[in-house]
Amino acid sequence: MKKINTLCVIDDDAIYTFTIKRIIAKAEVAENTMFFHNGKVALDFFVENVSLTDSLPDLILLDINMPVLDGWQFMDQFINILPQIQKQIAIYIVSSSNDPEDINKARAIAEITDFVVKPITVQTLQDITYQLCG
Repeated sequence: MKKINTLCVIDDDAIYTFTIKRIIAKAEVAENTMFFHNGKVALDFFVENVSLTDSLPDLILLDINMPVLDGWQFMDQFINILPQIQKQIAIYIVSSSNDPEDINKARAIAEITDFVVKPITVQTLQDITYQLCG
């Protein structure tokens, strides 16, 4: 299976972060990973590196409920800088919410590839990567 270069996780839950690190390693889907504990820190990274295509991820796994800047607020601001980014970045909302309102909201945002309900599995991560890499 082909690997993506960089996978980014934006999530404030320490237990989930610990778990997803192990799942990413077991799934063998990414050469590099980056983690941000809220949307603000992640957005700051993207703003600072907007023209450094190689530094940017191929895939973002984005939580909805976070302090400082939640997933929806991150997306609102990320969409504004997206025209400056010369790279295709797939964004998946990964949330413990299975609220139809959240799912419909994610599907209404063209820049969001899909919505995945936690917990994410090795197989799900491999399927996502396969869709990205072909």
